Amino acid sequence: MYKNYIKRILDFLIALVALVCLSPILIIEILLLYFANEGAGVFFTQDRPGKDEKIFRLIKFKTMNEKRNASGELLPDKDRLTKVGRVIRSLSLDELPQLLNVLKGDMSLIGPRPLLVKYLPLYSREQHRRHEVRPGITGWAQVNGRNAITHTKKFEYDVWYVDNLTFMLDVKIFFLTIKKIFIREGISTAGRATAEAFNGHN
Repeated sequence: MYKNYIKRILDFLIALVALVCLSPILIIEILLLYFANEGAGVFFTQDRPGKDEKIFRLIKFKTMNEKRNASGELLPDKDRLTKVGRVIRSLSLDELPQLLNVLKGDMSLIGPRPLLVKYLPLYSREQHRRHEVRPGITGWAQVNGRNAITHTKKFEYDVWYVDNLTFMLDVKIFFLTIKKIFIREGISTAGRATAEAFNGHN
């Protein structure tokens, strides 16, 4: 009952209330990023696979500028991540626009993180099971290492979540997420500004 019906209702109601209550923070973020990104825009959108691998358009705050080298190529992520973007990312505030994805039904508040479409052919049969539920803004893998663990381990956590999804587990993940944000643990892989790409083995 919870997994198939109540979870979606709670997602919608909580996301709606959160957007209203957090609107002052969202406005401040938009203004800060507008100037910090130097014309690169405020929002980042990208196609991601959702429930049953249906593709949707994910939205986040853009934390990197578009600076390029003399050849016109984008600089490495670590060189484009702005100071404002680094703070916003460390507090996970770049994820807030995904509340709109939750309202639309593309995502849930809690579930496996939606990764890149190009990873779909690389998943094993078991790893594909992470798409049996809606992807989430946070999830079991995020509170058990986030970007500091391997993709393989993340997918193990994701499938475990699919098999053990309950209201109490979602409540536990919610409060663990708040804890992780405050202690800023597992934000990124050591030595990298963003998460390492998945190659089918790592």
